[in-house]
Amino acid sequence: MSELKRVTIMQPYIFPYLGYFQLAASGDIFVLYDNVNYIKQGYINRNCILSSGQIQRFVIPVPGASSFKPIKELEFSQDVGKVIKQIRQAYQNRPFFGAVFPLIEQVLQSEQRSIALMCQKMMRCFFDYLGMEKVVMLSSQINYAQTGSASDKIIAICHSLGADVYINSAGGVDLYDREQFLKSKLVLKFIKMNDIRYPQGCEEFHPNLSIIDVLMNCSVETVRDLLSEYRLF
Repeated sequence: MSELKRVTIMQPYIFPYLGYFQLAASGDIFVLYDNVNYIKQGYINRNCILSSGQIQRFVIPVPGASSFKPIKELEFSQDVGKVIKQIRQAYQNRPFFGAVFPLIEQVLQSEQRSIALMCQKMMRCFFDYLGMEKVVMLSSQINYAQTGSASDKIIAICHSLGADVYINSAGGVDLYDREQFLKSKLVLKFIKMNDIRYPQGCEEFHPNLSIIDVLMNCSVETVRDLLSEYRLF
């Protein structure tokens, strides 16, 4: 009997937290949901890093950002020098800076400024760095019925990709109905990150920072282990 095909879907975020990557890694195909509207003041263009034991926020400007525009129509600004300098200063003394910082520069300095395509590049760089094979797609490049409820659209994407299982973050427990998915011949599962700790170079542990913090402080083997520190229900 062949293995069940698992699909995960999430809006594109730039260098999000570990839980986002756990979601992406838990499936066979990860879809960046780029034909939904942009979320202002959300995590699409910002996150937090750790500098000298203090949490700092980094923000990549999005010219013309609007909650009435789909993500696929928006771009990151080319003005990323400040963010690159901020990341360098925060992590230049961390153990895996030499391996990770060039990858961050490569993503942030991409000629292609589309939010969706830059985030797709980021995800592919991440999995390549870890030696993991994962398919990362854009929803705008998938032929599916874009009508009905949020659940209907998710189900349509899954059907288009031949999925058997759809995995969603635990935050969607109250949004999606398992019975609706079962009627559509899909198993709905939710993913929740375990209580995770890793060395950050300071006494107090600060959870849920950008994946940058994890990569700068942990070996490839440790990051791969952390990706599996979750439960499905």
